[in-house]
Amino acid sequence: MTTLASGVKTFGNFIDGKWIPASSGNTSENRNPADNRELLGIFQRSNEPEVNLAVEAAQAAFRKWSRVPAPRRAEILMRTAAILEERKEEFARDMTREMGKVLKETRGDVQEAIDTAYYFAGEGRRMFGLTTPSELPSKFAMCTREPVGVCGMICPWNFPMAIPSWKLFPALVAGNTCVIKPAEITPLSLMNLMGALTQAGLPAGVVNVVTGHAHEVGKVLTEHPLVRAVSFTGSTEVGRIVGVSCSHTFKRCALEMGGKNPMIVLDDANLDLALEGALWGAFGTSGQRCTATSRIIVQKGVYRRFAEELAKRAQLLRIGNGLDENMDIGPVVSRQQMETVLHYVEIGKREGARLACGGDRCDNAGCGHGFFVEPTVFTDVEPKMRIAQEEIFGPVVSLLPCNSLEDAVEIANGGDSGLSSALYTRDVNRALEAIAGLDAGIAYIDAPTIGAEVHLPFGGVKQSGNGHREGGVGALDFYTQWKTVYIDYSDRLQRAQIDRPE
Repeated sequence: MTTLASGVKTFGNFIDGKWIPASSGNTSENRNPADNRELLGIFQRSNEPEVNLAVEAAQAAFRKWSRVPAPRRAEILMRTAAILEERKEEFARDMTREMGKVLKETRGDVQEAIDTAYYFAGEGRRMFGLTTPSELPSKFAMCTREPVGVCGMICPWNFPMAIPSWKLFPALVAGNTCVIKPAEITPLSLMNLMGALTQAGLPAGVVNVVTGHAHEVGKVLTEHPLVRAVSFTGSTEVGRIVGVSCSHTFKRCALEMGGKNPMIVLDDANLDLALEGALWGAFGTSGQRCTATSRIIVQKGVYRRFAEELAKRAQLLRIGNGLDENMDIGPVVSRQQMETVLHYVEIGKREGARLACGGDRCDNAGCGHGFFVEPTVFTDVEPKMRIAQEEIFGPVVSLLPCNSLEDAVEIANGGDSGLSSALYTRDVNRALEAIAGLDAGIAYIDAPTIGAEVHLPFGGVKQSGNGHREGGVGALDFYTQWKTVYIDYSDRLQRAQIDRPE
């Protein structure tokens, strides 16, 4: 890592404990989406040679790291958590400058990494297998968890420290080594996380960071024969490519992909609570969450009142640089993302949805050099409209009327994704009915669709995921494989079912 005369740092790839430039000599700039004049750092645009070096370093480190007792591996995660706590504000401010979301959210992002480190440190003494009686005499049977090997990880830009922690920490405590690729537009936060791990005493080669574009780094990583598992978080479109690529070499593959998450509001709901949840679910992180509340399905008895109040409150949200503690919403992450969001606004207008508020680039003072989009509410949306079916990943929410809970659940389930869902009601019977009926990996009652607690499984159904989970014991299930052990102390050949005692 070098520092230019301007004070801007140039980061190498972190491979086998060393900073290594890309062999191509190509680099990318990391700029502040709230003020694109600010250059945060210069990062390597890597390719196959750097991925090969990183995988070889991880493979060499695996032999020793996998033999370190799990409680000792966990101690490194404990020290990492303490370092992250000490530097939380510094890392949060870097993250706000890097991807735009407001400070209260980036502090939460770093805190999630802290919580994940503490949780999986605890799992270092809970890597439980099982014992079971054998069907034959004088024979002992048990199962143990074993590490998978070298794990490849491909991360998104919206939670640039929390999501890497979801992947790295369970993999490490289980005894795996890792090659991780941050999103090309938010690499700094992962470098900060890597610095904390290194400071905590993680041996060289156990985690290797390669920066660059998906088609230049991610593709090589998913195809590499020494990589035994790949964890991907991103769009369904790219996840499908990753899944196919992994299948050629029979890699384990965890895909955490997009959502078009519904929030149902029934006539008996606490409307103030539902409105508060809608604002946070739809516009937090500028709507750039796979769990964002992007469809609100409202029973007709309260639909007009809810729609009018939501639009009114959305217009009061303060938009600006996330480093300003007074702001509610920061920019979207890039010019390309801004253009995508505004394109969907035009689609919604053409489809006949009513634009209740927003729908344009924000031109407030201080927003001129950033990628700011107004909080946008569409009403009178039909279930089959594109804005009600396709993930927009921006501060745009669609309101759809419904007749009943049954009608709402049918609308909610009428798409290809199934990540998160929510229901607002005071009726426990209808709440339980919805929990059973919603096609989603996550269901909230009287809270919006966002949020994840680190000790619980996180993931979706249908095209939101392929069955694996991040968080909690679900993550350990992905990063470990079962080994069944038989110890026959009968001092004679016993042939299982063939020599079954009569």
